[in-house]
Amino acid sequence: MVDVSRRGFLRGRPRPKAEIRPPWALAEAAFIDRCTRCNDCLPACPQAILIAGDGGYPTVDFRRAECTFCGECVKVCRPQALLRDDDRAPWTIKALISDLCLARRGVECRVCGDFCDVRAIRFTPRLGGSPLPEIATEQCTGCGACLAPCPSQAIAIR
Repeated sequence: MVDVSRRGFLRGRPRPKAEIRPPWALAEAAFIDRCTRCNDCLPACPQAILIAGDGGYPTVDFRRAECTFCGECVKVCRPQALLRDDDRAPWTIKALISDLCLARRGVECRVCGDFCDVRAIRFTPRLGGSPLPEIATEQCTGCGACLAPCPSQAIAIR
């Protein structure tokens, strides 16, 4: 879904409606209300995947690396827009594989599965073709490890 806001229109680009916030972020409205945009979380991330997004709020860029869920961003968040709760998952996002996938186009490729530490990406054998990737959503943590190494940029995290 694309939000063609006035600001996005004047900038000449529509923007995605929701950016991916750091792990353990409050619900979007509460996060925006509480986050002061101090960006202390950006240098605290050892993976350097946190960047200043639209409006200066921190967002995750999985093209840089994966999230290891270390919690360093939460430790430095003074306004408590990020609150770690061991009973709550860091976020609800998951990996999705599009039709740009090489395996879905008949080319042998298993790169995403090689980078998935929790083995949420499985390859189902099929007669007369390359095995196809399937994501076990109950296992996928949304860490983004599979996104950057994909040679066809077929993976999205949503």
